[in-house]
Amino acid sequence: MSSPLRSKKRGNTIVWILMAMLILGLGGFGARNFGGSATSLGTVGEREIDLRDYARALQREISAVSAQIGQPLSFAQAQALGIDRTVQARVLASAALDNEADRIGISVGDGEVRKQLLAVPAFQGLDGKFDRDTYTLTLRQEGLSETEFEAKLRDEAARTVLQGAILGGTAAPETYVARIAAWATETRDFTVAELIASDLPEPVPAPDEAAIKAYYDAHADDFTRPETRRISYVWLSPDMLAEEVQLDEATLQAAYAERIAEFVTPERRLVERLVYPDAAAAEAAKARFDAGEATFEDLAAERGLTLTDIDLGEMSKDALGAAGDAVFALQEPGVVGPIASDLGPALYAMNGILEAQEISFEQARDDLSAEAATDKARRLVAEKSDGIEDLLASGATLEEVAAETGMELGEIAFSAETEDGIAAYTAFRDAAKAVKAEDFPVLASLDDGGVFALRLDGIDPPALRPLDEVRDQAAEGWRVAETHARLLKLAEEIQASLAGGGTLEGAGLVTTRYDGFARGGFIADAPAGLADKAFALPEGGSAVVESDGRVHLVALNAIHAADPAGDEVVQTREAIEAQLGQSLAQDMFQLFTQSIEAEAGIRLDAAALNAVHAQMN
Repeated sequence: MSSPLRSKKRGNTIVWILMAMLILGLGGFGARNFGGSATSLGTVGEREIDLRDYARALQREISAVSAQIGQPLSFAQAQALGIDRTVQARVLASAALDNEADRIGISVGDGEVRKQLLAVPAFQGLDGKFDRDTYTLTLRQEGLSETEFEAKLRDEAARTVLQGAILGGTAAPETYVARIAAWATETRDFTVAELIASDLPEPVPAPDEAAIKAYYDAHADDFTRPETRRISYVWLSPDMLAEEVQLDEATLQAAYAERIAEFVTPERRLVERLVYPDAAAAEAAKARFDAGEATFEDLAAERGLTLTDIDLGEMSKDALGAAGDAVFALQEPGVVGPIASDLGPALYAMNGILEAQEISFEQARDDLSAEAATDKARRLVAEKSDGIEDLLASGATLEEVAAETGMELGEIAFSAETEDGIAAYTAFRDAAKAVKAEDFPVLASLDDGGVFALRLDGIDPPALRPLDEVRDQAAEGWRVAETHARLLKLAEEIQASLAGGGTLEGAGLVTTRYDGFARGGFIADAPAGLADKAFALPEGGSAVVESDGRVHLVALNAIHAADPAGDEVVQTREAIEAQLGQSLAQDMFQLFTQSIEAEAGIRLDAAALNAVHAQMN
């Protein structure tokens, strides 16, 4: 259940929510009178509901939802989502608790109010202490007097005392918690066998004509051709212009020079760096490493770090700065230092040598040529696109455009299943699905730099394919269905034999045994419900599990209760107890709030409520 004042923490959580509402919430709302002299939204019992409190809470909730969805939320949208009603329920619940606290005489002294007041960060100066001027100014901006604000603090503290008394007295029933924990931590031993075609006593025969026809008639959807859109298109891709692309040696040399860092890499080292606060500490650590008293990983752990935290990766000599000479002088893994670094004295561990690599221009030439040719072909497509667009805009047909520009003209029977040729492009498929008969062809881009335009010539509705066209598929479908039916029958026969004392192994099946299997465990390459079925069986029971065209048998061998004193059971029990206790407390608090609201009586001023909402629009 949900509660208007549901809180995961007890104590002063709601006090701090109030602080946020007052200090960070509605800029300027506190000074408004909402078009009249009304300051109250209504009453719960003898307690009035401050109109400004409702306005602040409502604005704050709308802002929070806006932040969650990443865009501003209008008040109309907030109303559609029920945000205004949620906030109303919250302020009514607060007022009901205040009224109940007054009725039974719960209050807090000036000392507690002062303690809460001094702890509010928004009222503190640069020295971190309470600042009277800041306090006064902040409240004035919110349209509150010090007396009003301190009264709200006193009410909130009393409300927290009442809430704590209600929530603090709940605990999950021990027997219930123990039973759930035992259920969650028990393990089971079971055996699984999957039945396959070779387990059948005899092979499934080929279907006769009557069987094929019956299957075809019963599974018409499987043999129905989807809606097909007959489409004509023109297409120009960079590959089509490959013969027009000419590359000169200077262009390739320039490309090689521009990307030289990809082809020529200096010698590098795999390096880790451990920084110390001073040279003495670094030297002491190095001495311990040299003496074999600590590994580099041990030294890092002493500083609260892992090797991953201090890993610099592949480093060139220049990138290491002052440590470059010392690190590159190592010809095998080792540690050098201490050496000054930007962060302080450091030890450097060298863990591997990566030799310098150089790919010559001649070696890179083919790759450079292919990339340069593709790039130039894309530019040629772009250059031709303006002329193509002009032709289409002038009313030229696709056939005329193809004749004048050399674009490829084609036709395609397009459906949701088509992915060949130009239909391999997402942009084409999207356009083919959306095009209408009355649309004029327009030029669109493909992700490889190509362009296309298309025209819808007609739509063929879904149609059942003739049996002669799909006879082989129908025969295969019958074979699969018949095999599955026979496997199910065999599984049921074997299950009956298990009830008489037989075993899966004795049935000649290939079996897998799982011992000590935990609830919620995973079995690779098996239906998700297989393990669940094993935990639903009584000891000695068995079941047939049918899923995704596969047939399994599961036989439960034993049920093992976990040790009640074991760590896993204790931790599970504690988690269940905390979760269940919190849920019970929240439910009790909601029921209590509803009860005191009903007993006190609620009166809302519709005009005041509308005035607040009008300011929100």
